[in-house]
Amino acid sequence: MIWISLLLLGLILYFIVQYGVARVTRTPWWILWLVLMMPAFLMGFWAATHTDEEPIPAELLVGGFLISSILYIVLVQKNRRTPPAQTVSTELADKLANPPAPSPTRLLNSDEEGQLQHCFPWSVYYLQEIDHRPQAVICRGQLRSQPEAAYQKIQDNIHQHFGDRFLVIFQQGAQNKPFFVLVPNPQAQPSAKRAPISRPGLALGLLFATLVTTTLAGLSLAQPNLTESLLRDNPDLLLAGLPYAIALLAILGTHEMGHYFTARWYKIKASLPYFIPVPFAFGTFGAFIRMRAPVPDRKALFDVGIAGPLAGLAITLPILVWGLMQSTLVDLPEQPQMLSPEAFNPRLSILFTLISRAVFGGELSLSHAIALHPIAIAGWLGLIVTALNLMPVGQLDGGHIVHAMYGQRMGAIIGQVSRILVLLLSLVQPILLFWAIILLFMPAIDEPTLNDVSELDNGRDILGLVALAILLVIILPVPNAMTPLLFSANPLP
Repeated sequence: MIWISLLLLGLILYFIVQYGVARVTRTPWWILWLVLMMPAFLMGFWAATHTDEEPIPAELLVGGFLISSILYIVLVQKNRRTPPAQTVSTELADKLANPPAPSPTRLLNSDEEGQLQHCFPWSVYYLQEIDHRPQAVICRGQLRSQPEAAYQKIQDNIHQHFGDRFLVIFQQGAQNKPFFVLVPNPQAQPSAKRAPISRPGLALGLLFATLVTTTLAGLSLAQPNLTESLLRDNPDLLLAGLPYAIALLAILGTHEMGHYFTARWYKIKASLPYFIPVPFAFGTFGAFIRMRAPVPDRKALFDVGIAGPLAGLAITLPILVWGLMQSTLVDLPEQPQMLSPEAFNPRLSILFTLISRAVFGGELSLSHAIALHPIAIAGWLGLIVTALNLMPVGQLDGGHIVHAMYGQRMGAIIGQVSRILVLLLSLVQPILLFWAIILLFMPAIDEPTLNDVSELDNGRDILGLVALAILLVIILPVPNAMTPLLFSANPLP
């Protein structure tokens, strides 16, 4: 089991480094991956050389994590790349607030600069300074109208004078003074040959492969004692794994399609969902979509971010209820194994406990565990996927939500605090330790939107708080104070 866990950790860290961190540093991704895997290799070496199941000393494990973390941060920061021209990160915003010596390279000549000045009506945004950079034009001044109206007006004016030549970015600067940035629009570069945003053939191929791997995983859950020879003689037994596979793919697909349709509503280019098949464990690492167009504002960022978890949860709950109706109550072992489907402890999650109580009623007691039906396992995984995506860190859905609610800088601070809190919560909820480690190595900052100044309305703020509350009731175990309210002291006859 430990080797499967290490393989799972290695693959997840590979995707984090390859697609999240490699673009911000010149250090080769495989070196960063090896550094992150040092604690895992240490645990694997200990398990291989100690057959008596002696636990690894805490000092050795903590020391490995500290050395790995420090070395990882040094390697990332030492060879950090300059942020790309089409995005304005917090690092670039800091540079804009404290500008270096001016560069002789200009995106605009003197005549075009005069046209640019006419794009800023004094009653909307009083332009005071134009700062030329090799790949950006920074316009500083005083905002004299509502941020959303100002951005729309100035964007329209710049489009009228310069067409699609520039992306107009509206950021919050030092002392909360908003400024505009013009950067070359990559979509307007005729010489650059771009890969298609969506590849239906690849998406369908991955969907089919994931259907196969999840069907095999579902078969192992439905009939754990099935042998290869029996399956070879009776291929129809594969049908026993389909309910789990269909339920899990429906949850993951609905989650990603929530993102997809919302992104298309805002005219953001997005790909179809790409599923990730794996030939072990639960049969998949999940699914994702790719967006290659900038998000227009924080409202769109919020809607795209929250649409996936809400859509996924909407189908997860009925699947979980139906799966629990097919499950049975068993005696809780004296030393229950973590996440054992044969004797699952419902107290691991407040929301799972509430749903289990609604399904089993007074039959559910403190002495009971649940032998989960494969569809109930898919429903439980749906809750886990929802919770992980709602973590308010970086480019996860929860990171998008807090960024949209509180701004990019505050969202990054919330992400840093959340990673520490999840690590502390893992002391009482050991299932979170694995994900706490993953979150520690994920970038805490989210990409900015084009208009990153306009704030959300009250309705979205309330919905965002509800989403974060859903995260808590999924990941937190049932507190002792709630136990008498949710469980019968003794099962009903």
